[in-house]
Amino acid sequence: VNNPQSAIRNRNVPYTEKLKDHLANPRNVGEIADANAVAEQSNPVCGDRLRLSLRIRCGRIEAARFLAYGCPPTLACGSALAEMLEGLTLEEAAQISRGGMVKAVGGLPTRKQHAAALAVETLREALRQCSE
Repeated sequence: VNNPQSAIRNRNVPYTEKLKDHLANPRNVGEIADANAVAEQSNPVCGDRLRLSLRIRCGRIEAARFLAYGCPPTLACGSALAEMLEGLTLEEAAQISRGGMVKAVGGLPTRKQHAAALAVETLREALRQCSE
């Protein structure tokens, strides 16, 4: 996101307080040098991209980091996903759904729910790497 602060100030967009908080204070931004799994997915329609890196030990996610390029909801979903993943088992992480991502950011306008789908797709790809 070029300027998440401008998205926060835009009163025409019905973003929730949780989403605005993730935009203003994104969690776990960056990459993990010793990641066991790294996945990157993009939305071919809008061009949003999300990269997720995970460090996994003994079947549990020790650390999660993300990089995002795209609309404010994509940044917020990346932040929420990376935050919620830390400490989960791989089985628990596999249960995260699009609806769960929407809930994690306090809701998304219908036209922006692709951001939650992108987060889940990126997570699924990272988890596939763990099972190979």
